[in-house]
Amino acid sequence: MQLYVVRHGETQANAEGRYQGSLDIDLNERGVLQARELREKLPAQIDAVIVSPLRRAQQTAAIVFTDDGLQPHTRDAFRERGVGVFEGLTQVEAAQRYPDLWAQNITRQWERAPTDGESISQFVERIRGGLNQLLVNHGQQVVVLVAHGVVAKAIRALVRDDFSDFFEWQLRNGEVLSLDIATGFV
Repeated sequence: MQLYVVRHGETQANAEGRYQGSLDIDLNERGVLQARELREKLPAQIDAVIVSPLRRAQQTAAIVFTDDGLQPHTRDAFRERGVGVFEGLTQVEAAQRYPDLWAQNITRQWERAPTDGESISQFVERIRGGLNQLLVNHGQQVVVLVAHGVVAKAIRALVRDDFSDFFEWQLRNGEVLSLDIATGFV
């Protein structure tokens, strides 16, 4: 499968450096412009479009594929990682409101999560399952996945079987990651 992972266009929360997680936020004006420019970064032949259920990804997909006749299919497996009580906050605000959690560097611990959030381990397993299902359904096809920054991080690490730069590597809003995927993920 040739997979193109698209990070949704910018939101106001992105612009302000806020944790979004599972918050359902609209694109801002810049995000709409980024989405309009995305089609030029994708191949002419696309067999399937998969999209996260969150509004920012849905809006991006609707803008990118409005004239293509491609019907995006929503898959919950590719929603952004939920970071619980930190959602909607900047790092400074999170550190001030939840100093004990913040001091534990909780968003970077594999087996633990912020209150009401999802651990990295749980998140990666969800993404792994979603990727395996994509391979079953679209094994030899060209697939575009419109999703989120941490989703892109997890997919890239799983495909490379290397999480060493997981916290450093980032796909910017309105950008595309291209990957060839031949086998499933255990």
